[in-house]
Amino acid sequence: MRPHDATPAWDREIAVPFRHRVWFTDGALDPANPAFAHALRCACPGRDSPSRMAAFIDSGVLTAWPQLTDQLARYLQAHAGLPELVWVESMPGGEACKNDPSCVEDVLDAVDHLRIDRHSMVLAIGGGAVLDVVGFGAAIAHRGVRHVRMPTTVLAQDDSAMGVKNGVNRKGKKNFTGSFAPPDAVVCDRAFLGTLPDSAWCGGFSEAVKIALLKDAALFSTLERDGAAIRSRSMDAAWPVIMRSAELHARHILDGGDPFETREARPLDHGHWAAHRLESMTSFELPHGEAVGIGLALDTVYARRIGLLGAEPAARILRVLANLGLARSHPMLRSMDDLMRGLEEFREHLGGTLTITLMRDIGHPVEVHEIDRVAMREAAAELLDQHG
Repeated sequence: MRPHDATPAWDREIAVPFRHRVWFTDGALDPANPAFAHALRCACPGRDSPSRMAAFIDSGVLTAWPQLTDQLARYLQAHAGLPELVWVESMPGGEACKNDPSCVEDVLDAVDHLRIDRHSMVLAIGGGAVLDVVGFGAAIAHRGVRHVRMPTTVLAQDDSAMGVKNGVNRKGKKNFTGSFAPPDAVVCDRAFLGTLPDSAWCGGFSEAVKIALLKDAALFSTLERDGAAIRSRSMDAAWPVIMRSAELHARHILDGGDPFETREARPLDHGHWAAHRLESMTSFELPHGEAVGIGLALDTVYARRIGLLGAEPAARILRVLANLGLARSHPMLRSMDDLMRGLEEFREHLGGTLTITLMRDIGHPVEVHEIDRVAMREAAAELLDQHG
């Protein structure tokens, strides 16, 4: 080989297989329900010696389900061949855990002290923030231990638990530190949704609106038809929407050819450049689901104002958000200089050229690489005037 040859010594593609398994069920910790047991066996196949499990549970979930730890222990004991539960720890839910570095350290400490090896597992039960923190800790311990997600919110079940990302907030930025680490199993239990506060219930459907706009006009029509029933917490209306939203998110991530986001476009973040910045601007007091609803409204009005989106579909989008109980404005929209910094943060987070997904019609997204800042300010002013 010539020492200064520009040709690499070898050039080979690395293909690492992953399996992404998701179960939808009701009463996952009822010993008579085999779904969770099957998920755990699939997550850790071929283990000769008993594996170990450390569980981290959202503190809000434990408040609503005070017997949950006992239920989990009884379930594992009722089914042969499941991991030994060696640790259960409560973790604050919401962005509080993603803003607190000690929460990731708690996961690492448990893996270390409890001898959780790469064929044992970490279980996360909670909303998307807890899933993110626990998944990130599991991903960096031993360069990756198995982790299982049991999402307990609408937002986690219809979106975040389907992804292969884990992240925590740093430097005042959303998900500045994180990893790509697919979960070894995901179990969505509709029973948990019954104890959600109304704000968390409604907020979770912002991601269903987003994915319907991007990929499924029929789902959007369903949200138009059933929005009031969903807002009033009809599970018959809501559960099919949650499952369809989850399916569409998973299909895009797993079948779209870019699960680890190496390209410049990120369609699933429609409405998110503003949402993430609004979360930061409010010190993460604005919940993610509500922020996404506002981000969708802002991008909708902007797309209409620049002539990309017609007035009729724009009105339909805003009406669906309202029918689902989602806010379409926030006082922070008055701080547009601060908000617009989110565009560069969004570009920097992904890299390359700024790429924002907007709508030209329901079910028909388009990517743009420049934002008319005057028109965006006018869009924010319109939302503040009409819905502020």
